[in-house]
Formats: sequence, C-alpha cells, structure tokens
Amino acid sequence: MSDSIRISRHDGSCEIRLDRASVHNAFDDRLIGELTAALEAAAADDTVRAVVLTGDGSTFSAGADLNWMRAMAAASETENREDSLRLARLMRTLNFLPKPTLARVNGSAYGGGVGLIACCDIAIGVEGAKFSLSEAKLGLVPAVISPYVVAAIGLRQARRLFVSAEVFDADEALRIGLLHQRVAAGELDAAVERNLHFLRKCGPLAQAEAKQLALRVAGTTPGSAEAVDTENAALIARLRVSAEGQEGLGAFLDKRAPRWATER
Repeated sequence: MSDSIRISRHDGSCEIRLDRASVHNAFDDRLIGELTAALEAAAADDTVRAVVLTGDGSTFSAGADLNWMRAMAAASETENREDSLRLARLMRTLNFLPKPTLARVNGSAYGGGVGLIACCDIAIGVEGAKFSLSEAKLGLVPAVISPYVVAAIGLRQARRLFVSAEVFDADEALRIGLLHQRVAAGELDAAVERNLHFLRKCGPLAQAEAKQLALRVAGTTPGSAEAVDTENAALIARLRVSAEGQEGLGAFLDKRAPRWATER
C-alpha cells in the first residue's frame, strides 16, 4: 500500500498522482522510492500505453519536503550523495521510460517538481501555475535535475533561471518550452485526454523506439545519464555540507534571509 502516491488506470493509461497535498506534494525518501517503483512497474506492464504524472490538490510539487531538507542539512557528505543518487534514479527512470509520459501540471512546481515536468514527453499546465528553480536561494544548485531541465528549455534559458532562481508563470513556462500547452484549470482534463487519444493511435514499439531515437540523436543514453548523475550527486552533496549551503539551508529552515541576501 502506497502512502505517497495514488495509481489509477483508464483506457490503457496509468495515472500516478503525487498524494501529499498537505505538504504540496513535496519529495521525501518515501515518495521518491514509491514513485520510482511505480514507474518501473508501468514500464514492465504491457497493458500500460501511457503514463500520466500529476499532483493531488492545487500544487503539482513543491520540491523538497521540509523535514527531508532538515535531515539532509544534518547529514554527512556521503549520506547526501547517496540521497541524491536515489533522486537521480527517479529522474532517470522517468526520462527513459519506454512509454509516452505526460505531465498533468495541475498547479505550481518548484525545484524537483520542475525536474519531473522536464523529464516527461508532454507537459500540459494550468494558467496561474508558478515555477522556480529555487536552489540558488539556498546556496545550492539544481544538480540532479539539470540534464533534463537543460534538455527541455535549452542552455540559454537554463543558465538564466539557475543563477536567478526567479519565479516565472505558466506563460513563460510555455514560451521557454517547459510546457507544451497552457490551459484553464477547467480544461486540463480535456487537454490531457486529447493527447492520450493521439498516443493511443500510435504503435507502442514505435513509440518506445522513437523516444530512444530522439534521446540518442541528442547524445543522451541511460549509461551517459548515469555517469552525469554520479558527478551531479557528488556536487550537490559537497554543496549541502559547505558553509554556504549550511547557511542557506539553515536560513530557510529558520525562516530568515541568508547572510548573503540583500534587500535590493
């Protein structure tokens, strides 16, 4: 029985819903493990033609859970590296899933939530949703999700958003390529169903091969991604235990501005 996700099936699609609305569907170890397992099960199930990823309530995902962040702030560099590798496995599993994936972005997404969207083949979001790659405000970097975000929005936009950590809206997410469609909240389900209708008309083997083709042409394979993940996990682990990372995490947990933040 899953505590962090909810799975439902309809007409060959498998919807995986992040089910932690009380904490804005934030990531913790349990959610990461359960979501990875659910994706691996969907990949192995021949009756699943497409996977829809969404969040419960009004938020897609707020990124890291507060208690999880508190634990990581107190953890060693080795523990942080192992933790980051678990998140990397989740993102890699979603990105290379041999089935079409669709992000049903029902609300705002921050940090790792943006990473989940970037890993999906199709992303449809609601008007009013906000997005941010907010790690730099904590003295950190979006290391684990960076390959997928850069692939989704391009290097130029990624550089801007990685260093500014600014919040942007659904119109901007559409403009830079994080979202493929932006719709009113009341039209989200219909837009998802339209895309599933198109997907059901295509050969499943062809779809799997087409995904591999696109990724291979872009120079990305599961093996190369795993090597990058290892480097990125080491990077974020080092930053979490650094003086700046500790100050940023501590300031966030204490609900105060970090020492380097200025008013202007």
